[in-house]
Amino acid sequence: MSAEIAQTSQETVQPEQLLDDIDKARLPRHIAIIMDGNGRWARARDFSRIKGHKAAIAAVQDVVKACIDLNIKHLTLYAFSTENWKRPAQETGTLMALLRQYLRMEFKTVHKYDVKLNVIGDIKALSKGIQRDLKTVIDATSRHEGMQFNLALNYSGRSDIVQGIRQASESGVDMSRITEEQFSTWLSTAGQPDPDLVIRTSGEYRISNFLLWQIAYSEIWVTKTYWPDFRRNDLYAAILDFQARERRFGGI
Repeated sequence: MSAEIAQTSQETVQPEQLLDDIDKARLPRHIAIIMDGNGRWARARDFSRIKGHKAAIAAVQDVVKACIDLNIKHLTLYAFSTENWKRPAQETGTLMALLRQYLRMEFKTVHKYDVKLNVIGDIKALSKGIQRDLKTVIDATSRHEGMQFNLALNYSGRSDIVQGIRQASESGVDMSRITEEQFSTWLSTAGQPDPDLVIRTSGEYRISNFLLWQIAYSEIWVTKTYWPDFRRNDLYAAILDFQARERRFGGI
């Protein structure tokens, strides 16, 4: 993978200072975020893991609004992986309840800012209630032309590729002649640019089965900040670091 990894802390810098330094003409078209560290944030404060997940909602709200303000065209948040089902039932149940709460809280916001909601992942494994809530917001925002906001739910990068292979095969194309561009049209992010920038919080250096095909040439930025503490100043720092890099895509 042609990507660099950086860590930084911007706790003492005001968001306005960082925002002024961002070149608005060279913004990433697509930002993808691996939201990590809710449990460790809670443990450091002697809270329950569930309280850590609840605190994470504020981070999602601030980052989504910051991307809207910057006119970022595509944002993907890794909300729940297929591997997350290995967690205790109480925790996964709380995560699903928080998802429904978030969808209802932000319904007016996505309309106000013309945000289009999209879900990538196998939502058939989610409860009927969550599927209904997701469908309500997806249908209501389907004609919106602002930022495309992808929620990765019950998502697996490997499964995304396998499903793409199945769809390509079922389409009747000659699999021996298929191109990378063609294959991308059968992935969950079809029609969207690949992420230019991948952000991971909590200091971990793993991709965690996230957008494996799509991030082949993404720039990677890692911060030690736990997700519940992540705010727009951290996002701005990541974008500034991205803008300081020379992207060669395998060239010289």
